[in-house]
Amino acid sequence: MSDERKKLWEPSDEWIDNANVTKFIKYVNDKFNANIEGAHDLYKWSVDEIEDFWAAFWDFSDIKASKSYDKVVEDINVFPGTNWFPGARLNFAENLLKYNDDQLAFIFQGESKITKKMSYAELNDNVARLAKALRDMGVEKGDRVVSYIPNLIETPIAMLATTSIGAIWASCGAELQASAVIDRFAQIEPKALFTVDGYFYKDSVFETIPNAKKVVDAIPSIEKVIVASYVSDDKPDISSIPKAIHWDDFISKEGNLKPHYEQLPFDHPIYIMFSSGTTGKPKCMVQSGGGVLINHLKELILSTDLKRNDVINYITAPSWMMWNWLISSLGVGATIFLYDGNPLYPEPLRMFELIEKYNVSIFGVSATYIHYLMGQGLKPKEKYDLSSLREISQTASALSPEGFQWCYNQINEDLYFNSISGGTDINGCFAGALPILPVYSGELQGPALAMKIEAYDENGEPIRDEQAELVCEAPAPSMPIYFWGDDEDMSKYKSAYFEFYDDLGINVWRHGDWIVYHSDTGGITFWGRSDATLKPSGVRIGTSEIYNVVEQLAEVSDSLAIGHKDEQGNVEVVLFVELVGSAKLDENLKNKIKSTLRERASPRHVPSIIKEVPEEGIPYTFSGKKVEIAVTKILHGMDVSNRGALRNPKSLDFYNDIKDEL
Repeated sequence: MSDERKKLWEPSDEWIDNANVTKFIKYVNDKFNANIEGAHDLYKWSVDEIEDFWAAFWDFSDIKASKSYDKVVEDINVFPGTNWFPGARLNFAENLLKYNDDQLAFIFQGESKITKKMSYAELNDNVARLAKALRDMGVEKGDRVVSYIPNLIETPIAMLATTSIGAIWASCGAELQASAVIDRFAQIEPKALFTVDGYFYKDSVFETIPNAKKVVDAIPSIEKVIVASYVSDDKPDISSIPKAIHWDDFISKEGNLKPHYEQLPFDHPIYIMFSSGTTGKPKCMVQSGGGVLINHLKELILSTDLKRNDVINYITAPSWMMWNWLISSLGVGATIFLYDGNPLYPEPLRMFELIEKYNVSIFGVSATYIHYLMGQGLKPKEKYDLSSLREISQTASALSPEGFQWCYNQINEDLYFNSISGGTDINGCFAGALPILPVYSGELQGPALAMKIEAYDENGEPIRDEQAELVCEAPAPSMPIYFWGDDEDMSKYKSAYFEFYDDLGINVWRHGDWIVYHSDTGGITFWGRSDATLKPSGVRIGTSEIYNVVEQLAEVSDSLAIGHKDEQGNVEVVLFVELVGSAKLDENLKNKIKSTLRERASPRHVPSIIKEVPEEGIPYTFSGKKVEIAVTKILHGMDVSNRGALRNPKSLDFYNDIKDEL
């Protein structure tokens, strides 16, 4: 094993004994007279006996259903389109609201401006009253209800009220442009829209009522607009929005309401999730309530090791599936810490100040966030008491081995580092961690339970220790049940995931991630999106191989690498860098970048061209992924129409301005 993949953490006997997954292994061994010993045995059993795994976890997680299932799966060989847990009747919201007591369900922090708290009893009451108001206005099972709101407590209340009725939920964060919201919501024709008067970012107020008006004007199906107050001291003026009413005027005033949970089939649609939309109109992926529920609980209970006494946070927004994932923590009865705003403001260690203040025990971050703190030489544990923090969960993009090491050196040496990777498509993970395994720098601990994943070479053969395509060879409950607006043959769905190996006669889900599956540890290293892979001199390079080196330099806050074809058709690597503070991209820094890449990666990783971008000049999706493809298209003279799909669409102007230079 290379030095870069050294062992960073070994769970103690106490860790292993107290882990939820240890209790699950005992449960499985007793129930099936099995002899599972440890995480690797458990994974093998979970993919060899997929039906038994999900049946066992249904019972172990205490899923609440008014009617049990007839069988686990209709036909495991139907892929896509199999039917999970036929016969069952349950409600998604009811399973997230099993607790109704004085423990805090939510702690909310809106940058430096607003703090709120809500108990489980208060949450149940608010959901019941909002659900009644929605029913009274005519929302029924199967209707679509959408939100255009920041990461407020009102957002999960609205989602839970919607799903308690059996209506279908979709959300966009308030930071999206109106055009991007219209591209998404217009396709699904919602009946009701939740929105807000504005949001804070770096203590500035961004009004959203004008954007909400544009959305309502463009989507005639919307019958009611419910406006929450966030940035206003009093009720904001909402007269410009047709059919609008204030949240406080809309929600039922009745006391002691008992929620009515519509009992629905396991595969009843509950969420519509949207693809990034950076290469065309966003796809509308419909996911089932039962599938999302059982998969989220699997990941939260077994992988994240979430317990009732935990305080869990993820730096996320309602535009990203990690928001949906985080809110499912209610099903375990934990306290969710919601943060809205810039996590690096007013100073870069702001989140660690809040971890100390609220005793956060599980903290979710992106690789970009860690790389930024590391590049600035920051040391959180020297400034704050982080003794409550027992776990960091990391996703969105690949983290360098040094990033793993930094967390142990500068945050907490006894830390379960839970690096995960999956997608909006499955509202969950293909690969992740278990707290009874050691952590090695630069790699996820292994495939997610019951996810039969492999690394395929170009011939469709499983391969180890070489970069290859991530595929999944068997269905899982949270995979989309269909795409909204697709035809009866599911042609859009199949085209998105199942046609890559058609010529070889292989029917697998190809996810589009470039990975190495390690034979020695069973862990997995992610190297970025396979469709953004660079090919200088015909050799494939994952973009993360470059980012993981360059973004550790103190002068570089962010970077983007693309492959650019010259006039002879040769591919050269072009590197764009966003610099820190007063740093200048002079010849000395260019040479430092090149020599560092040559030494720590290879000569093929060295860019032919390095250019500086302005602040926030690296384009990102709302799920925190860099958008190499859009920049590649621009630099090759092609149009990018769906700029509203980006978190920072103005960043693309820079690439348009300099494309002729290349």
